[in-house]
Amino acid sequence: MKSLLLATAAVAAFAAAPAFAQDAVGSIGVNYSNTDIDIVGLNGEVEAAAVDAGVAIPVTSDWTVTVDGGFSLALDGADDADDSSTNGRVHVSRNFGNVRVGAFAGGAEAADEQLWSFGAEAQAYLNDKVTLTGVVAYETVESTDADIWSVGGDASYFISPTFRVNAGAGWSTADLGAGVDGDGWSANVGGEYQFPGTGISVAAGYVRSEIEDLDLQADTINVGLRFSFGGDLQTRQRSGADLGRTAVGVGSLLGGL
Repeated sequence: MKSLLLATAAVAAFAAAPAFAQDAVGSIGVNYSNTDIDIVGLNGEVEAAAVDAGVAIPVTSDWTVTVDGGFSLALDGADDADDSSTNGRVHVSRNFGNVRVGAFAGGAEAADEQLWSFGAEAQAYLNDKVTLTGVVAYETVESTDADIWSVGGDASYFISPTFRVNAGAGWSTADLGAGVDGDGWSANVGGEYQFPGTGISVAAGYVRSEIEDLDLQADTINVGLRFSFGGDLQTRQRSGADLGRTAVGVGSLLGGL
């Protein structure tokens, strides 16, 4: 659980600094997902529960540090198997008026395999309704020579500061060594609604993923309950606290909504 410990330690360090923590914006959520998988004509279903959190701490008027992490557990796995996964990332970003530019590093762990992730990201706040996000990431698995590159984008539209709808897409290419490689893509739609006068919101989403070389298709439905602090949904996104939601790559799929 090295990646989760990294995220936990970072959150604890910043929370210990009152001058920073008092201006923090973030959220914590619990989620349920149901995935239908079709691989080489064989069908299966996977259910999972997850807990995740993200917090943005302003360091100066322009610079922000964001920490996010999650823990996921398959609900119908074998009793003698490790069906849990963890992930965590640290983002450093700078706000240039209506554009935020940053970089991140983190990791994910599943089935005793450690994956490390590094990338760059940018958000553009076009007006008081629309936010566009672009991300590029590089990942490698600790025990192999795997190299994975991913790019992705997300568009959010705020019907109100407490009601967001979003859509996104991503593409990945992997070189697993020994002449084995493959490409995959995903597309998603979702939304979140915060109850007026509270920090509580409900979220839902749908993700379609395909790995062409493995003849694998997956359809995932997510639902969740979230508590936000430091502001409404739009404030949370523009503060940088939601950078984990738009992360791309294999690691971002482990433990997140």
